[in-house]
Amino acid sequence: MSTPPALAEALADGTVVLDGGMSNQLAAAGHDLSDELWSARLLAEDPEAVTAAHLAYFEAGADVAITASYQATFEGFARRGTGREEAAGLLALSVECAHTAARRARASRPLWVAASVGPYGAMLADGSEYRGRYGLSVAELERFHRPRMEVLAGAAPDVLALETVPDTDEAQALLRALRGLGVPAWLSYSASGDRTRAGQPLEEAFALAARADEVIAVGVNCCTPEDADRAVTLAAQVTGKPVVVYPNSGETWDAGARAWTGRPTFSAGQVKGWRDSGARLIGGCCRVGPETIASVASALRTP
Repeated sequence: MSTPPALAEALADGTVVLDGGMSNQLAAAGHDLSDELWSARLLAEDPEAVTAAHLAYFEAGADVAITASYQATFEGFARRGTGREEAAGLLALSVECAHTAARRARASRPLWVAASVGPYGAMLADGSEYRGRYGLSVAELERFHRPRMEVLAGAAPDVLALETVPDTDEAQALLRALRGLGVPAWLSYSASGDRTRAGQPLEEAFALAARADEVIAVGVNCCTPEDADRAVTLAAQVTGKPVVVYPNSGETWDAGARAWTGRPTFSAGQVKGWRDSGARLIGGCCRVGPETIASVASALRTP
């Protein structure tokens, strides 16, 4: 496979399709994800399953695979007895799994790999990534994020996905940690209505990224499709950058019961509206599988 053009160049030319939820694809294949490490556990126990999940999305029409490193942190691995050197190897492996899937995919179009950098709350595994406000300073959050971002950047992804960010403090920390890594990033918040999950106005949250040259796209993920509608327009207006949007299916996660409730509201028919409002990276998050991504790709590639 030839080297794909830089993702920023592709965004300037048109729309790029993201993949869907890693966890639901792994669960559909029969893997138990009840562990605190979630899908990151399989990096150690069954990396081929991670590669297969990426491949399913590429073959469904996704152009970008988001790695299984969302919940992969030095601290999280340490709780399982995994040393720092081995943990760094697993972080790098998450990127290699996605690259391997890209090589295996029967696709003539360019394919890219986005290394997932989940929020601090994902490491806590208690649902706090949907609240933010951890009681840590921006400097403390930067010290948490920087080491694994360095490892992920060193594994040669095309972009870092700073995703499911619940508040502006963490966004500031991530943007600081991004400096000097030599890898572009997108920044996407988890939102509710017109605010971050921590309650700050999205307009203020998006503005932080407008000044960061390393950030090639700004937007939202892991929110409802309905919340994505307004957020896409706002992100485009505030930043002038391409917008990234990949909401959940529309169902609701019950952290106490560790189960999804409600009904899906994500429709491939919505994606053209997001594109028309400035979205250039479009896909799905939790509970959005390859079948839906195939519909998204078809919709976006239809004039």
